[in-house]
Amino acid sequence: MIDIQLIKRRFGIIGNDSNLNRAIEVAVQVAATDLTVFINGESGTGKDVFPQIIHQNSVRKHGPYFAINCGAIPEGTIDSELFGHEKGSFTGAYDTRKGYFEVADGGTLFLDEVAELPLATQARLLRVLENGEFIKVGSSKIQKTNVRVVAATNVDIPTAIEKGRFREDLYYRLNTVPIHIPALRERKDDIKLLFRKFASDVAEKYRIPAVQLTPEALTMFENYRWDGNIRQLKNVTEQISIIETERVITPEILRNYLPMQTALPTIFKDESRADSISERDLLYKVLFDMKKDITELRKTVNDLTSGQIPTAQPMPSQQITPIKATVLDYENTQDADIEYVQEKTPADNLSLQDKENEVIIKALQKYNGKRKDAAKELGISERTLYRKIKEYNINI
Repeated sequence: MIDIQLIKRRFGIIGNDSNLNRAIEVAVQVAATDLTVFINGESGTGKDVFPQIIHQNSVRKHGPYFAINCGAIPEGTIDSELFGHEKGSFTGAYDTRKGYFEVADGGTLFLDEVAELPLATQARLLRVLENGEFIKVGSSKIQKTNVRVVAATNVDIPTAIEKGRFREDLYYRLNTVPIHIPALRERKDDIKLLFRKFASDVAEKYRIPAVQLTPEALTMFENYRWDGNIRQLKNVTEQISIIETERVITPEILRNYLPMQTALPTIFKDESRADSISERDLLYKVLFDMKKDITELRKTVNDLTSGQIPTAQPMPSQQITPIKATVLDYENTQDADIEYVQEKTPADNLSLQDKENEVIIKALQKYNGKRKDAAKELGISERTLYRKIKEYNINI
């Protein structure tokens, strides 16, 4: 029986999400074998902890353990780093050098961001995984190694394979046992626990009272997208703890530390459909802005008709009529009806295009015409923004 809580305490894992617990369980179960493990998850989810769980619970725990960030090593030296090189094999090779696969013999290698490896290096890696053989750069001698490989990436591998950036045969060889680490937005109940832990750590380190969230601020935290996952949550918590003098954090304070995001259902990005999703993002933003504006107008009209504000009665043409619009629910990928209210007046009959045009102009004015910043504010790509500017003939 695997003691999940003991593993969490040992490796500093916080959270009770069922998918997180399942990932830990699989890591411990596979540790006793020599099977290759492939860890997938977004940046900042804590993928680097799982290779350590696997190594420390395996028969190799007394052997060497190395974690290599494949994306941080220049393409020209990656083969030398992994497999070593002979003296004089290239400019600057003044001595023979052992690579990670040689020095980690009998231990574990964690290849982080493995999708960043050049295709030639991927071929070399495939050979090591298949028969434990490798050749140093500049050598013709085949060497053997007994290394357990754990790989990780935040890249969509099937898409990378389709684009010719990753070898399909290597993927299947690495993906013997897959482990998926859930994103923070997929484990909302753990956000409160993580915030308390990070706030407590800062308070203890700098000897200051720990910050707390109001119920409204906590709801805001839980509904935020957290593209940077746990790493971003930790950074935000530390910033608030040090900068703010108030120890009770309200939504008003919190907004200063969270990059603007449209309060919409979670959108899972698909690079092959980036433009269409960006347009839907903008559509959603427009619809919600319209709803807010018109709700305020309806309240004003109700106040007028109830006699709370002494002024003339509204004309019949100013009556507010509820209508329906169908908008794509990204999270469930189904069509969902969203109620909103639209005003109908002869002088100002707003269309969706008018509102979209207005939102784009406001964003451009806010950033003095800087397209990149405006696109980020709107939550769309620059390419989509340029197309919209041309479509509406906006000159800013």
